[in-house]
Amino acid sequence: MAEVLVYVDHVDGAVRKPTLELLTLARRVGEPVAVALGAGAEATAAVLAEHGAVKVLTADAPEFAEYLVVPKVDALQAAYEAVSPAAVLVPSSAEGKEIAARLAVRIGSGIITDAVDLEAGDEGPVATQSAFAASFTTKSRVSKGTPVITVKPNSAAVEAAPAAGTVEALTVSFGALATGTKITGRTPRESTGRPELTEAAIVVSGGRGVNGAENFHVIEELADSLGAAVGASRAAVDAGWYPHSNQVGQTGKSVSPQLYIASGISGAIQHRAGMQTSKTIVAINKDAEAPIFDLVDYGVVGDLFAVVPQLTEQIKVRKG
Repeated sequence: MAEVLVYVDHVDGAVRKPTLELLTLARRVGEPVAVALGAGAEATAAVLAEHGAVKVLTADAPEFAEYLVVPKVDALQAAYEAVSPAAVLVPSSAEGKEIAARLAVRIGSGIITDAVDLEAGDEGPVATQSAFAASFTTKSRVSKGTPVITVKPNSAAVEAAPAAGTVEALTVSFGALATGTKITGRTPRESTGRPELTEAAIVVSGGRGVNGAENFHVIEELADSLGAAVGASRAAVDAGWYPHSNQVGQTGKSVSPQLYIASGISGAIQHRAGMQTSKTIVAINKDAEAPIFDLVDYGVVGDLFAVVPQLTEQIKVRKG
């Protein structure tokens, strides 16, 4: 069976969930070969093997930490040349999509971004995408070269499938462009104790109806009762009520959780573009004519300040 390269997203050896999802999808079209780069790369091997990686190619060098993107592209290209894979899978983060795009240009291949599913086809992997603000579902395949495909988080259930996970050192030669953009400083992100927005299984978002930063605690309390991430509409972010890093929508982050709860969000197309692929959508809005209700699985017409606290309380009671 052909091998499939999977780019590993990890933090000091702790593998992030989207990578495990990629391994699950990769097994549908070939044998996963993981590429782990940077500090802690070898420490990823056990988890990657547990989830189907037949090999783990590792490399560490100061360039991965000191410079942006290009050193990782150099390494992924080296892995591509060593393996000659049937496809290359990369998580659909901002960095992941840039890495994938640069690799596709270098190897002369087509690229598919933000896939939500992957299956084997007679002429290569077939990717499912949500297009035009999730108004259409399309199936696409790359017709030239080795497919490079980025996959949105929460597109597949993580499935364990133990494999050899043989660790091999990857030899990387960095090109002249690798040191073009230097990282001059880092500021640790403040931990909220909540899951990463794009990876969360449940997302609770607030919009214009929250009516102020001082009221967002209502949204946060519901999210915390569910172990969810907190999102915000563009209107709420533009008003300065919540950080831009939490914005869901066309100019923010795209999410695809199992459950999405929209509170006080009208459902403009800009917001829908970032959450329409959620598996189950619940809306709470006092305007019965709000566009969001055309999209939802369950809708509650009511004042969020009356509905959300009651929902939070019931969840706490039922969780014991």
